[in-house]
Amino acid sequence: MKAKLLLMIFVFMLGSFSVSYASFPVKRTAPATNTSEVVEQPQEEVISLAYDASKGKSQIVALILCGLVGGLGIHRFYLGYTWQGIVQLLTLGGCGIWSLIDLIRIITGSLQPKNGRYTKTL
Repeated sequence: MKAKLLLMIFVFMLGSFSVSYASFPVKRTAPATNTSEVVEQPQEEVISLAYDASKGKSQIVALILCGLVGGLGIHRFYLGYTWQGIVQLLTLGGCGIWSLIDLIRIITGSLQPKNGRYTKTL
């Protein structure tokens, strides 16, 4: 009974974090007139916005994720370590020990993002 309840809570938490977005120019119509105009951004601007969104990782965000939901390994997914995040999710952070070690490593700066360094540090 407890396992079923925990599984339902876990599935609800995963479902509540889903986000969708549009990655294409959006046609907008003026509400007062019958004409429609297409608002498009130059291609270079669209590319630069996408690059800026995926560019850097913050050490502060990684620290907060590890502190709040470290047992689920969400901070590992954020830093780009997908496989380790899955293992940490399945083992609940090594019963908390792995999460504690990761917390210390994030504070000291030895746990860096997979593809580079932090853009914002402590």
